[in-house]
Amino acid sequence: MAETALKKRSPFIEFVSKATSSAGLTIIFTIIIAIVATVVAGPFTLLNAIVTGGMWALLAAGLSLVFGVMNLVNFAHGEFFMIGGLTAYYVFTPISAYLKENPSPFLTALAPFAGIIAATIVGALVGIVLEKLVFYQLRKRTKEQWVMNSFLLTVGISVIIINGVQIIWGTNYKGITSYWDAKPLEVLGVFISVDRIVVFGIAMVTMAIFWYFLQRTTTGRAIRAVSQDETGAQMVGIDLNRIQVLTLALSSALAAMAGASLLFMFPSYPTVGLKPLYIAWYVVILVGLGNVAGALVGGFIVALLQTLTGYFIGVTWDDVIPTAFVMLILLIRPSGLFGSEVKGVHEQ
Repeated sequence: MAETALKKRSPFIEFVSKATSSAGLTIIFTIIIAIVATVVAGPFTLLNAIVTGGMWALLAAGLSLVFGVMNLVNFAHGEFFMIGGLTAYYVFTPISAYLKENPSPFLTALAPFAGIIAATIVGALVGIVLEKLVFYQLRKRTKEQWVMNSFLLTVGISVIIINGVQIIWGTNYKGITSYWDAKPLEVLGVFISVDRIVVFGIAMVTMAIFWYFLQRTTTGRAIRAVSQDETGAQMVGIDLNRIQVLTLALSSALAAMAGASLLFMFPSYPTVGLKPLYIAWYVVILVGLGNVAGALVGGFIVALLQTLTGYFIGVTWDDVIPTAFVMLILLIRPSGLFGSEVKGVHEQ
């Protein structure tokens, strides 16, 4: 009887265990902070965190994916953000100028998506080129000290891209005031620009498609298999080279999409990717290295911390509080809020 009762209670016990874990308590604490902040500062704090958190999640998901599959500590991830913004600017600006002279409400509504899609494609292509010319060549010659060598490579790639963009396109800011010239929408008494709302929609739809791809498709399962056990994946016939090319392409595409989508907030210039890179790492470390699914929650937590810091302390401090929070979480739970199925560096 006792065993039967224990079995009947096990789902409840499991739920309580999860809820009282570090991750569960952090999420509950974050929700409480969001509610209190909404009451004290107004709904704009919550809405702003939700909108920007979606894009931080998108950026972090790509960074987490490439670490999980390739064990690649990518410090050039922010440069893909910059490339995305730069591409979107040069695609969208001439289209926008043409539509001002030849008005078409339908094409005007679709024009921003042309820039965002072009940026996503360019980001993926640059990722493929880097994998073929750089990382594949390194893997082919040696896998010893892979983490350190690949880290140094990504830092070098970052420096080369930044200086290359500076030489070719200059250091001037290349941005836009908005994608859609429409009146802000009122939500909970707060006016939010159409750009922010659409960007949030893009982030949520992309994350949903990305999750479906990883969980429900054969290629997605292959990617997850490689992230969990590279040797085992090879034994069942998975082509590692193909998966690694696809992984870096997806990661780069997500970062470029984020940069293009946020062009109205982050005008493109050579070093614009530095802050997004830091934020992406905040999220990835917070939720656990290689945890793609946790990036969504982590993105909103970091965005909320930034918003509240900017409101109550000042925008110059908006990176300090998230950093301190990540340090605190690591002291309590070194593997991050949700842990990770990815092996640590010393276990590779």
